[in-house]
Amino acid sequence: MKKALLAFVFLAQAATFSIAKESAEETKQDVARHRAMAAAHEAAAKCRESGKGEDVCNKELQAACKGLAIGKFCGMKHEH
Repeated sequence: MKKALLAFVFLAQAATFSIAKESAEETKQDVARHRAMAAAHEAAAKCRESGKGEDVCNKELQAACKGLAIGKFCGMKHEH
């Protein structure tokens, strides 16, 4: 039992230390991705305000977010 507990503690510490802080460049890239996603969502909102249909605006959103976020709704989906 003591060996198992010791192994667990060691594993937990190793996992904690293996999670490296992101570099300043990685943070900069992350911020840029968030801003790009926000801009794409703002454009989608304006698209809907203009009277265009949801399907049209979703396609524009998907095109704007290609490679930025996970999923077809640019990392966000809300209830309709």
